[in-house]
Amino acid sequence: MPSRPGSTALPATLKRSPSKAQRTYAKTLASAEQSYGPGERARRTAMSSLKHSFEKVGDHWEPKAEKGPSDPQAAASGEQARRGKQASYGGVDGLGQTRQALYERARALGIEGRSTMSKAELAQAIARKQ
Repeated sequence: MPSRPGSTALPATLKRSPSKAQRTYAKTLASAEQSYGPGERARRTAMSSLKHSFEKVGDHWEPKAEKGPSDPQAAASGEQARRGKQASYGGVDGLGQTRQALYERARALGIEGRSTMSKAELAQAIARKQ
């Protein structure tokens, strides 16, 4: 099979993920590298595309129940998105899940203080723990 740009550059978490997640990242990365050249911008574009359909769970990515932005940074567009000032939840689907679902994940991970955390704080704590 011919090598595509970025095809060997899969992050470790993607190597443990479903093939659909790997293909999504690799195809977006190849396209972004054609548009922007290899580098950070292409990798961020590919990761953003992945986060639209997949969520980071532990050490791998799993399909989300519904496609869409995972955090305020992913939901931003235009100049606001380029500045990158919004919260990012490290691949945790903070916008697409209920507070209760995030609370249960935090409990399973042993995160302390979870009962007083907001939905955004739970998503950020989960991202830090995994």
